[in-house]
Amino acid sequence: MRRFNFKPEKILKLRENRERETEIELGKAVGALSALELRIKQTAEAKAGAAQNRFSVQNDFTVMRNYDLYILRLEQTKEALLEAAARAELEVEEARQIYLEASRDRKIISKLKERQEREYRRAVNLEEIKAIDDITSGLSARKAAAGAVMQ
Repeated sequence: MRRFNFKPEKILKLRENRERETEIELGKAVGALSALELRIKQTAEAKAGAAQNRFSVQNDFTVMRNYDLYILRLEQTKEALLEAAARAELEVEEARQIYLEASRDRKIISKLKERQEREYRRAVNLEEIKAIDDITSGLSARKAAAGAVMQ
């Protein structure tokens, strides 16, 4: 009995590799977005802490002015981070689309392989059944012939 041979196996391997690569790129994009979101959260927390400490009793005008400047800088940083996060979200969506396309391409070849393998198994089973039928019909014919000779 011959083995199952899927001719486009190399194409399937290439598509699997491409799917893995795009999955890695998607992971990188999601990681970059998560890092930006964390920095935005940290900046907001620093701004809230500075706003709370700004009007402390022991602060003089100079310290309060420094807090104001620090808060302003944190606000500018937050705005820049929000813009970067918006760009990162677009990159994540683009990477997700590329990954879905690569996954779809791989699944098409995988389904083709499964279908061909199923057809191959069915054909092999039919051949085995025919071979068994030939053996059993030959055996019964030999018994019948042997029975006719004995009579």
